[in-house]
Order: sequence, then structure tokens, then C-alpha cells
Amino acid sequence: MFFFYFFPFFLFFVGLAGIFLSRQHIILLLIALEIMLLSVNLLIVLGAIFFDHFSAQIYSFFILNIAASESAIGLAILIIYYRLKGGISVNLLTLLKS
Repeated sequence: MFFFYFFPFFLFFVGLAGIFLSRQHIILLLIALEIMLLSVNLLIVLGAIFFDHFSAQIYSFFILNIAASESAIGLAILIIYYRLKGGISVNLLTLLKS
């Protein structure tokens, strides 16, 4: 039973390490963020199974839908930015602020 709760925490810390270690690559930042969201969803589903709540599983389903739309919109913005500027870098994103 301990493994089922250890695995989401491990995935969350892998995503957190991915955010801190790859600050220059935006796509890796998005992947690390998705790993963190999926680990939280896994923990919610495990808690729903343990406490026998179906509503938490529905809540997790909505979180997955929001995470998928967030990454689709983020990747679309990155593709457009790459076509305009010819490269993707965190340092170049300061141009979006003006």
C-alpha cells in the first residue's frame, strides 16, 4: 500500500526537479508541469479509491481536461513564436512583455 502513495510523490518531485534543472528549455518546462499535474491527479484518484468517493474521480477527470487544454494552448503559442522569431528560449520570451 505504501508504494501506491510513494509513486505520485516521486513523480511530483521528478517534475519539480525538471522545472528547476531545465529553466532554459520551455518545452521541458511544460513537460515537467504536466508530470506534476498527473502526479497530483494520481494521488487524488488513489485517495478517492481509498475513501470510496466517486466525485473525486470526476474532479480528477476535469483537472486532466484542463491540463490537456493548457498544454495544447501553450504549445500552439510556442509554435507561433518559433515561426516568428526562429528560436525558442526563455531569455527571448522577455520580448513578449512589451
